[in-house]
Amino acid sequence: MSVPLKTRVLLADDHPVVRRGLREVLDAEPDFQVVAEAEDGAAAVSRALEHDVDLAVLDVTMPRLTGLQAAAELAQRRPELRVLMLSMHDNEEYFFQALQAGASGYVLKSVVDRDLVEACRATMRGEPFVYPGAVKALIRDYVGRVQNGQEPTSDPLSPRESEVLKLIAEGHTSKEIAELLVISEKTVDRHRANVLEKLGLRNRVDLTRYAIRHGLVAP
Repeated sequence: MSVPLKTRVLLADDHPVVRRGLREVLDAEPDFQVVAEAEDGAAAVSRALEHDVDLAVLDVTMPRLTGLQAAAELAQRRPELRVLMLSMHDNEEYFFQALQAGASGYVLKSVVDRDLVEACRATMRGEPFVYPGAVKALIRDYVGRVQNGQEPTSDPLSPRESEVLKLIAEGHTSKEIAELLVISEKTVDRHRANVLEKLGLRNRVDLTRYAIRHGLVAP
C-alpha cells in the first residue's frame, strides 16, 4: 500500500474535547486531513466503512464497542485500513491486545502532542509505532516465552460474546442489546449463558467486574 499525498483520517474517542484536540494536531499537518469522527467503537466501524479513510485512530476505551473490538472488526472487514490505538493507559495488557487486534501502533494520550503525528506517519508507511515503555514490555514478553515455551493466553470469548459482555456491563437490557447488535433477545441470552459458563461466573455483577478488569468498560 502506497502512502497517499494526504492521508484521510477517522478519529474515534467518546470525549468531544479530545477529538477536537486530535483534529487540530493532525489538520495542522500538510499530509493529514480528518474526514470523519466517531463517539464510540460501533460508530467508528460504521464510519470507517462508509467513508473513504486511510487511517483510523481509535481510543482503547469507548462505549458500545471498545477501540480494540472495533480494530479487530475493521481488520476483518477492511484489512487495508491502517489502525492506530490511542490510550490514557500505559498498560502492557492493552498494548498487546492492540497488536493482537491488528493495530500498527499504540500512542499514549499523555504525549499525544509529541507522538501522534510521528505514529500516524509510521503507520501509513507500514511500520509499527511503539512507545518507549512498550519496548521493554515486548522484550520481557519475548524473553519470557523463549524461556518457558508458553504462548500468550488467548481470549476465551468470541468477538460477539465480548460485545455482549461489554454491553451487559454498561447496563443494557437484553432487549437493548438485541437492538444494538441486530440479533434476537434469545440469541443475547444464549451468549450471556455461554459467557457465564466460559468464565465460571455467576451473575451480572461478576460479569461487570470481569469487564472492568479486562478493559472492556471504564471503572
